[in-house]
This record gives sequence, C-alpha cells and structure tokens, in this order.
Amino acid sequence: MSQRTSDNRWAVLLLAHGAPDRLEDIPEFLLNVRGGRPLPEPIVKEITHRYSLIGGGSPLLSWTLAQAQQLTETLAHPVYVGMRNWKPFIAEAVQKMRDEGVERAVALSLAPQNSRTSIGLYKQRLQDAIGKHAPQLHVDFIESWHDHPLLIQAFLDKLVVARARVQAETSAEVPIIFTAHSVPEQTIADGDPYVDQVRETARRVAEAMELTSYRVAFQSQGMTAEPWIGPTVESQIDELAAQGERHVLLAPIGFVCDHVEILYDIDVLFRDYGKSRGVTVHRSDSLNDSPLFTKALTEIISVRVLESAGSHE
Repeated sequence: MSQRTSDNRWAVLLLAHGAPDRLEDIPEFLLNVRGGRPLPEPIVKEITHRYSLIGGGSPLLSWTLAQAQQLTETLAHPVYVGMRNWKPFIAEAVQKMRDEGVERAVALSLAPQNSRTSIGLYKQRLQDAIGKHAPQLHVDFIESWHDHPLLIQAFLDKLVVARARVQAETSAEVPIIFTAHSVPEQTIADGDPYVDQVRETARRVAEAMELTSYRVAFQSQGMTAEPWIGPTVESQIDELAAQGERHVLLAPIGFVCDHVEILYDIDVLFRDYGKSRGVTVHRSDSLNDSPLFTKALTEIISVRVLESAGSHE
C-alpha cells in the first residue's frame, strides 16, 4: 500500500474483526467467528437480514483500507491489513509481509480497549500465522491505546458536532450515552481490563467536554446462552424515557468505523427501540477517515517503532 522504505524493513499491520461485504458470504463468515461451530439456522437468517438492511454487506473492510491508506501518507513504513474472521485474513497479511521482505512490524488492533475476546484473539491468530508462515518476522504488538489524547480528541470532535446538531433541533440539553461492544460476564470476572478501559475512555471524553453527567452502556450482546455485560443501551433508554427525556445521543467509543454494530444496532435497532419508548435516538459520527484519528494512529505507532528499533540496536 505504500512505498517501500529501507528502514530496517519495518512495516505496520492493522488488525480488525473482519466482516462480509456480500450476503452470500455470511454463513461462512459466521463459521469463522464461531471457530467452525455452526449457529442455528434462524440466527443465521436473522443476521443475514440485518446485513440486508444496511445495504447487503459491511463497509468495515473499505473503511479499514482507507485508514491504512491514510497511514501510509503519514508513516515512513508500509501498512498491511489483516482480518481475524474474513478476507484478507491475518495469515494472508503475514504471508504478504514475508514475501515483500518485511523483517519487523508493529501490529495494532483497531479496537481501542483491550479484551482477550478481541485483541487477545487477534494476537493469538497473529502469533499462529507467524509461526506457520514467517517465523523470522518479529512483531511488536500494541496491547491497548484507549486513553491516547489524540484518540480522545477525535471522539470528542465527533461528539461536539453531534451534540450541537441535536441541540439545534431540540433547543435543549440532550443526555449522552457512551457505548461499546459487550463481552461475556465471565471474561470480566476473570480479570479482563476491558470495562475499566471503556469507562476510562468515556471519562476522558466527558471531562474534555465538561459534561456534568453521562452514562456508559454496552451493546451488541452475543446471541449465546451465557450472560453478557451491561447495562444495555435499551435499559438506559428506558430509564431516560421514564425521566421524561425525549432525545438521547449515543457516542460509540468502542468502535473506530461504521460497520454492522453501528449501522444496524444503533441506526436501526436502537432507533426503533427508542421510538417505541417515545425517544428519538441520535448518534455521533464514527471516526472512519478522520484526519485526527489518523494522526492518533500515526503517533501511537511511530512511538512504538522507535521504542522497538531502539531495543534491537
């Protein structure tokens, strides 16, 4: 994606969940997500229906590639993209890096808050791919970056614009709910840092915005029997509706681009749910190709490259 540099054959690898961009690929994609364990057919049909409502596929890959392309313009290193559950798979990215002579890389998962259910799985998949395809490749993995000042500012900028828009429509203050993806309760019980990091991101954005009150909720709970963490977004809408609120503003700080958890879970599911409670649900825009977000990634990665290069001198 970028000009090859001679700086010790360093590269950058961006990792993401992966998502299908065609309806016909969803069954195979879900098998990847589930490690080969099939979901009941009604759930597969429901998920396919959700994708159909957002245009038939996810824009996750296109946004990730756009983010990678922007990084190539600010970094002196080539940038690769690898997905855990869909194409281009992490193993494919590792093989490409090997074939193009990359010796060392910094890997960053495009999930700001660290959980073993996300970043932990990306890291394991990457280690497996390196062991199988490129054992000579040294990778420095960035574990989390949830509190980086430029990331906070990028979320803040989107939220400020959204709040101004909603207040212009309503002529009133609007309650704000920060949202992030839910994880199984057992994950947190085992000591996972995810919830603390989500709340830290929310707190820093709220402080920068000088909010006197806000809420944090978790969305997109899995379709499994095990309990997932809350509070849910729906429960927060219920509480605010009971207090007489007629508008709420969601700020998705656990995601860095539009995909099904934004375009369906928020834009369809939560807006319909809010309407049933007499509440209009608004949201701040995703970071997507935000120049400030690119600047944040550039700084995070550049610092790690310098640190890693120094440790190998």
